[in-house]
Amino acid sequence: QVQLVESGGGLVQAGGSLRVSCAASRSTFSFSRYDMGWYRQAPGKQRELVAIIGSGGSTNYADPVKGRFTISRDNAKKTVDLQMTSLIFEDTAVYYCAAGFGLPMGVIKSWGQGTQVTVSS
Repeated sequence: QVQLVESGGGLVQAGGSLRVSCAASRSTFSFSRYDMGWYRQAPGKQRELVAIIGSGGSTNYADPVKGRFTISRDNAKKTVDLQMTSLIFEDTAVYYCAAGFGLPMGVIKSWGQGTQVTVSS
């Protein structure tokens, strides 16, 4: 099982921007074959979908982040990024990277450990 490692979380003021990144740690991982996604979990809430980028590059965003967040991937570097702009307090959560097939309805094969994003109002 591949290890996914997130980075880039932190504290940001409302209205600001932040970029979180996820890297696959195993060199033999066939990164390009996988759909990659970002999910988040706020305190007291269930984990929810933020954005998906398919193996072919198609993207899918949850309604609350449409127009504000952008997901991208670099298959050569085996990374997937989430650029977040116009952040609001409700974006505060632990953000998790995931790899799977047929996302968002399909199977997740691996999760990262999460990175905290805190938006101050």
